[in-house]
Amino acid sequence: MNTKLLITLLVPLFLLPFLVAAQIPDYYSSVGFNQNGNALKQDLSNLIIDTHNNLIPYSSSSIDTWDVIYQSDADVSISGNVVLIYGYDDTDNVTKNDRTREISLQQVGSSYIGRWNREHVFAKSRANPDLETDDPGPGTDVHNLRAADGQMNRYRWNFVFGSGSGNSIQIDDNFYPGDEFKGDVARIIMYMYLRYPTQCEPVNIGAGDTTYATDMPDIFLEWNEEDPVSDFERNRNDVIFSYQGNRNPFIDNPYLATLIWNGPISEDLWGLLSTPDLDFKSVFIHPTIAQDYVYVEGLELFDGSVKIYNQLGQELEYELEGNKINVSSLSKGMYLIHIQDRNQTKLFKFLVY
Repeated sequence: MNTKLLITLLVPLFLLPFLVAAQIPDYYSSVGFNQNGNALKQDLSNLIIDTHNNLIPYSSSSIDTWDVIYQSDADVSISGNVVLIYGYDDTDNVTKNDRTREISLQQVGSSYIGRWNREHVFAKSRANPDLETDDPGPGTDVHNLRAADGQMNRYRWNFVFGSGSGNSIQIDDNFYPGDEFKGDVARIIMYMYLRYPTQCEPVNIGAGDTTYATDMPDIFLEWNEEDPVSDFERNRNDVIFSYQGNRNPFIDNPYLATLIWNGPISEDLWGLLSTPDLDFKSVFIHPTIAQDYVYVEGLELFDGSVKIYNQLGQELEYELEGNKINVSSLSKGMYLIHIQDRNQTKLFKFLVY
């Protein structure tokens, strides 16, 4: 019997909320993790907005962002120091690239050489409207503020983040934050987007393609997977939570980004939301130049969908007979087979002649 267009074998979704709720942190009890895409994004956005119950002033005689950063960015390996984002070398005589510095050497006034200050990871002028610091609000959200060397902060300026490797570096009009910090940056940008959805759009701060999702540059999804969450980030998230009342969900579980925007599969730190049903390494098609049939191998335990698109990106109807796709009715030309298993996707090209 022919199966038309789409094969979908669904896990019993009514079981999922009960399995998840018992083990996911209580902070996320209002979020429906049986969702993905925009629905999950909206739930998480609502949560971090609703729980952001304490806006920290930028500079004040009472508790301000400096006070929070003293704790959130503390260097656990060197007591009395803070970790400087984008930094990478404490052994030379150059202060600009220092990775750690004494807390007491914060910038006061206009003197910034050898001093550290507060870097807006989502650059103030890249937001719409700009992130202001005169009053507590988006510009004083400590989740977006990192301790940084004063010179390095100026060097980064407001450049958009772009691809690179190794240490932090400016490349043309882009800035690469360094291998150690690219994941930190990605998760901060994702947080800012959900916390301030119309003001802090990732496409305004990240260079490159948006092939996984139109509202999230590929580099942030790639960095989120390539640079796993560190103990420093976890501690930082906890400290800021204790002051502001809200958390960065992508530090708690980077796999949430995969659920929302697809792309590279990040680690599911809760071990509950990802299901490795399909081993894409074992999936392949043949022949890639066909006239009558294309065969898809490796889908024996498949829990997802198979779609065919033409070169215009239009989805086409087709008939699947077991693992055999009848392409005899298709016009000559190039086509794509799109296979998705939960949040994993793979594309194959084939030619009809």
